[in-house]
Amino acid sequence: MSNFIPLSVPNFGPQEAERAGQAITSGWVSTSGARVGEFEQALADYVGMPRAVAANSGSSALHLAALAAGIRRGEEVIVPTLTFIAAVNPLTRYVGAQPVFIGCDDSLCIDPDAVEDFCRSRCTLKEDGLYNNKTGARVAALGVVHVFGNMADMPRLLDIARRYRLTLIEDATEALGTKYLTGPLKGKYAGTIGDIGCYSFNGNKIITTGAGGMLVANRDGWAEHAKHLSTQAKADVLQFLHDEVGYNYRMTNVQASLGLAQLERLEGFIEHKIARYEQYRAALDGYKGLRILPFRDEDGSVRSNHWFYSLDLRGTGLRRDEVIAALQAQDIQTRPIWALIHEQADYPRNEAYALDRALAYRENIVNLPCSTNLSEADCARVIAAVQALADRA
Repeated sequence: MSNFIPLSVPNFGPQEAERAGQAITSGWVSTSGARVGEFEQALADYVGMPRAVAANSGSSALHLAALAAGIRRGEEVIVPTLTFIAAVNPLTRYVGAQPVFIGCDDSLCIDPDAVEDFCRSRCTLKEDGLYNNKTGARVAALGVVHVFGNMADMPRLLDIARRYRLTLIEDATEALGTKYLTGPLKGKYAGTIGDIGCYSFNGNKIITTGAGGMLVANRDGWAEHAKHLSTQAKADVLQFLHDEVGYNYRMTNVQASLGLAQLERLEGFIEHKIARYEQYRAALDGYKGLRILPFRDEDGSVRSNHWFYSLDLRGTGLRRDEVIAALQAQDIQTRPIWALIHEQADYPRNEAYALDRALAYRENIVNLPCSTNLSEADCARVIAAVQALADRA
């Protein structure tokens, strides 16, 4: 048996095999079949929304969200720089819009203070929306990513979006199951608070269909329009008539079958994630200067899905890449946080603000193994390896 401890892998069992096998033996293996609609409704019921729209990836769901929101070429979208690039491309470049990058707060999510400052001091609010004083472009939307399953400061961000007439698009691709327990948003799940929200079922997410995504919306007609666009915008299925430019963003029946089985196990997965997080935190937080970054759960207002765990090396003398290499040599897979988006591709030409914390976290965060089947013993092995590195620092 291999001693390799992966970062984050799928957790499949007999339920998934049975559901997928039923789809295969039925012959309905492609984008037709009853399971897609069943999965859409099951996900909608779970997060408390009237309907959901399946897609073939979280990126596709975000692109559909941008299209449903009516973001146009030349407009601007406020986005975080500390995120995966697939959170930015679909909301901006895919639709011809430009990003305005904002740094993070200590939750690793977009900093509401910096968003507020940009809107107040660098923009002008007119009758038809918010305009960037520097570029003259209309700022159409605010993209919020719930990084590693940690809920962004949604009361603040929702208030900012409403006051400055911004469409609020939630990227909850890492945050399925994260929800508010108290306050004005009590019972609301990540992805259901803004105007439109998206989820991902990629192989490393808390539940997976191999690849896949989902979209929910609070605006009338947006989910229906997204569904229409995701199926090639067919106005007449029999005659193959199309009334606008659509996309082949459909989920397959086999993927949806996997999703139904995985969704039934989600709450158990979250319980397991929380248990392993607490094991890491008890052993590593404060050990020789190490920190395990907290989730918003600490004040009791949020139940996070604890998707990814973040080891903060600041103040320890340890270097991120050396830690990753040393753990890899012991068959323990870890990773750095993403390279900042404003420094990549052609994005350096776009505006970027309040970057200090994002830059610091980029240099000092190591994500630890966090699979939903990570054993207590393997978690202890990771802890011992990290402690040994800290002892030698």
